[in-house]
Amino acid sequence: MQVLSTKEAIESRRSIRQFKPEAINDSIIMELLESARLAPSGCNSQPWRFKIVKDKATKEQLQALAYDQKFVSQAPVVLVVCADVQGYIDGRTSGVQDLADIGVFDNRLTTILNETTHKKSALGFNVLSHSVAFNVAIAIEHIVLRALDFGLGTCWMKLMNEQAIQQLFGWDNNIVPVALLPIGYPAEAPAPRKRVPIEDLIIGSI
Repeated sequence: MQVLSTKEAIESRRSIRQFKPEAINDSIIMELLESARLAPSGCNSQPWRFKIVKDKATKEQLQALAYDQKFVSQAPVVLVVCADVQGYIDGRTSGVQDLADIGVFDNRLTTILNETTHKKSALGFNVLSHSVAFNVAIAIEHIVLRALDFGLGTCWMKLMNEQAIQQLFGWDNNIVPVALLPIGYPAEAPAPRKRVPIEDLIIGSI
């Protein structure tokens, strides 16, 4: 394992769409999930959930539900990364209280956050899932960067039929697929993609 600095990982990360057939040790998969577990989230709600898919038949089904992007079934492992919507609400509720107990939030902020959580819970799973997905995205990026320490490549995938994936695994509307994340040892070395100049990213002046 080669441990990269954060800067090195960010600069060397690429979206990988060609994988070697070499299997990934389960201990490495757990290391990747541990990096996700440690990600920050709103009020420490921790709404990310993961389905680990390694068998060929299920990967082929996911490929079909990802508009036949063939590298899905070629990857040794595919993570179906999901948002637990009810878990987000429950986690925010307990997280706000935890932060209040240690003095991070005063009574005013605690009241505001509790009221916000209550309003969010009334939105319904379909609407709320988009808000929860922002938290899940942070956990995904932790996996993407940590994977480089093990010589692994990944590819964020959002183009998929979320409802059909829910049905495939028998999940209710509480578990919402956010992304597919194929993981494997790269069989390609893509060049860096074009990036917008940093000057164009800054609104106004420094």
